[in-house]
Amino acid sequence: MGRWRPPAEKSSPYITKEGYERLNGELKYLWRTKRPEVTQALSEAAAEGDRSENAEYIYRKKELREIDRRVRYLSKRLDGIKVVEHLPSDQSRIFFGAWVTLADEEDNQRTYRIVGADEIDPKLGYISVDSPIAKLLLKKEVGDELEFTTPDAELRWYEIVEIRYGL
Repeated sequence: MGRWRPPAEKSSPYITKEGYERLNGELKYLWRTKRPEVTQALSEAAAEGDRSENAEYIYRKKELREIDRRVRYLSKRLDGIKVVEHLPSDQSRIFFGAWVTLADEEDNQRTYRIVGADEIDPKLGYISVDSPIAKLLLKKEVGDELEFTTPDAELRWYEIVEIRYGL
């Protein structure tokens, strides 16, 4: 069996202002701080002699490749994304950047924020605008109900309790 995998679907090009600043901060840190440190350590390891048996040299080369790969990805990604800074005119509906509180049958509440694909963080409740549940939520209002089937074939029901924008 080969290792070929079909390309992943393109994610939405949207990102919140906070997400853009975080990615841009990571890019600046990698380029201005981390890469020079690793380059210096690499040149010191190279000066020690035989590079073929020098574990420090091999490790630093690998680390430098990983940093360069991430810098290339971030540079390309930041060029192609659109920062969504403005609040929607109709804040009674769910759009990109909204905080949405859902209640299930037992009135257990969960809050999610609809963000770009680069900002997903389950611990914070950040879900991608491309996710199935976010697609169901878009343009809905408080009081609307939604039913969906989870990946493990379980039917779930939720009611939208609150919609808010901002931090």
